[in-house]
Amino acid sequence: MISLSQPLAELDWIPRAKLTALRRLEIETAEDLLTHFPRRYEDRSEFAPFPREESELPILLCGEVVNTRLVRFGGWKKIFEATLQDANSNALSQPLVLRWFNLHYVQKMIATGQRLVVFGKPRLRGKRLCMEHPEFEVIENDDDISVHFRRITPIYPATEGLPQRVFRSLIYRVLEELALDSVPTLLPKGVNLGTREHALHEIHFPTSQAEREAARQHLVFAEFFGMQMLIASRRSAASSRSGQAHCGPGELLEKFRRGLAFDLTDAQARVIEELRRDLASRHPMNRLLQGDVGSGKTVVAIAAMLLAVEAGFQSALMAPTQILAEQHYAVLCRWLEPLGVRLALRTATRQEESGALPLFDQSLKRKPRSAVSQLAVSGSRSDTAHIVIGTHALLYEGVSFENLGLVVIDEQHKFGVSQRARLTAREPAPDVLVMTATPIPRTLTMTVYGDLDVSIIDEMPSNRGKIVTAVRDPSKLGEVLSFMRERLEAGRQAYIVYPLIDESEKLESKAAAAEFEAWRERLRPFSCELLHGRVPGPEKQAVMERFRRGQTSALIATSVIEVGVDVPNATIMLIENAERFGLAQLHQLRGRIGRGEHKSYCILLSAEKSPETVAKLAVLEKTSDGFQVAEADWDMRGPGDLLGTAQSGLPELKLGNLKTDSQIMRQARAAAVAILEKDPGLEAPDNQRFRRLIVEERGRTFSNVS
Repeated sequence: MISLSQPLAELDWIPRAKLTALRRLEIETAEDLLTHFPRRYEDRSEFAPFPREESELPILLCGEVVNTRLVRFGGWKKIFEATLQDANSNALSQPLVLRWFNLHYVQKMIATGQRLVVFGKPRLRGKRLCMEHPEFEVIENDDDISVHFRRITPIYPATEGLPQRVFRSLIYRVLEELALDSVPTLLPKGVNLGTREHALHEIHFPTSQAEREAARQHLVFAEFFGMQMLIASRRSAASSRSGQAHCGPGELLEKFRRGLAFDLTDAQARVIEELRRDLASRHPMNRLLQGDVGSGKTVVAIAAMLLAVEAGFQSALMAPTQILAEQHYAVLCRWLEPLGVRLALRTATRQEESGALPLFDQSLKRKPRSAVSQLAVSGSRSDTAHIVIGTHALLYEGVSFENLGLVVIDEQHKFGVSQRARLTAREPAPDVLVMTATPIPRTLTMTVYGDLDVSIIDEMPSNRGKIVTAVRDPSKLGEVLSFMRERLEAGRQAYIVYPLIDESEKLESKAAAAEFEAWRERLRPFSCELLHGRVPGPEKQAVMERFRRGQTSALIATSVIEVGVDVPNATIMLIENAERFGLAQLHQLRGRIGRGEHKSYCILLSAEKSPETVAKLAVLEKTSDGFQVAEADWDMRGPGDLLGTAQSGLPELKLGNLKTDSQIMRQARAAAVAILEKDPGLEAPDNQRFRRLIVEERGRTFSNVS
């Protein structure tokens, strides 16, 4: 018998060459093979009659090869043709011509007299009905016909050296020899979806469509349940860590709020209260703050940091780019230095503070709270920074956090899981707030951020100008240019964004550096500057500073400005080759304008007329709501692309679909949370079997903060 964990290399009936091909698909064990699920099915219990006309839908046929020939044209080009006749009908039925272009191996596989099963679209070519490049299988004998025919037959994602027949035969035999006691059914009580062993049989070789759907539901639930058990266990572990309250009385926060030139929105005020409750608790905060671009997340983060500072603790604010870190530093200096709060900047190229390292003096920990609070607001010690702003250099530049109370991670999806863990995995545990301006559909939030509490700023400040978005063909550049000059003459500023720094032979995208001189001529006498990722750090900072002060009218840039750049007077954005950017990225870029009181304009230039591109850009014309944009992006590209699998920690699901199976995900989450709330250690006899879901999956990270 074969156990589920058994390496396939131990099975002497699998040829070595097939093992090599299986490894290309990352299939090493029996479980790997049985969880390599079919991509579709063919109902081979009945074959379609041979067609008399072409069809837009693919059809499944079975027939006999009555003729083959090789047609050469243009020197080296070849077409292999096989004429297929319906073996079960009279000789008057119209034969079908199968054609393959320059696929030499097909010629070696098909011969006159063979029986074939083919799947494809019949097309009229002259007077002949043809199938071009159909999927096919040769019926070699009747002994194994029950595996491949007279049933609902699975079709697998395959690779070279593993034809469908071979793949199917391997899975069929492993299922036949599988030891039942090696296939545990890890579903909670009350979930009546049958056994895992039965589900594996039915997902590969279903006895009916209804049985196949039931098997899929079992396996999808099990996949989601395993994921949610791991997430819930991490949440439980995080809440049980030793922590401290990091919340001051709030006098410093009130001083800050009174000094603002605007009122907080109701959503901002609500989220600040949620953070205040978390900071006052002795359980470590693990919270995600979602808010659309321009919704005011930074002010909320500052409020949390001031509460921590007033309680005598340091705060760290980590940003993904040097530009954003330096902008946060400049903004916080302007707002917080008048309150006596000391700040320090740590990036790979800049370190600004008047005191020497270590940043956080051990003596702070020994002071009574009242003295610490007084120190925090007075800023009387010259060698102490209360808030440190930095990039990932915070992790590696020798910065010693001796009294860290709060970690704020901005644009968290730009960081790797292990990078975040370095900041947060310390005792006593700091409170953690991760922020994102990429709104995330709810089902994804339950997975990628399942171990976090979620706050949403769902209201925009009233003083923000409206953004009008329009898609234009490059042939309209002259009209666009006239409009841009009008706005610049009115004193506004512009971003001109390109997908590349330099021109590429592979991509016919215009590039920022190559087009810079052209824009200087087009916009003369208005001043232009160039900004991209390869500009040296000090020069990059100087360019941004001149743009912030209004000394530069137009910034020709790459997507380096995507995150966090805040210039209220910039009201025009022209994005060249807009089709080269993802939908979420275009929305992020657009968020760099409309940050002041003036009406703003985003112009998307694209010559691409494909339905996919037209639909994508139309979304941005219709809505400025980031959550609607995120849903549309998810519909078009799927969850992996939306977040980036490596950065999000989201595993590649083998069967479940987070979009279409969202109801199953909610049920799995509720079941996992209920089990771990009642039994965090999985001590109950019926729950001990779930420990393997936690232990065995430890190598795969589903969480953003671990």
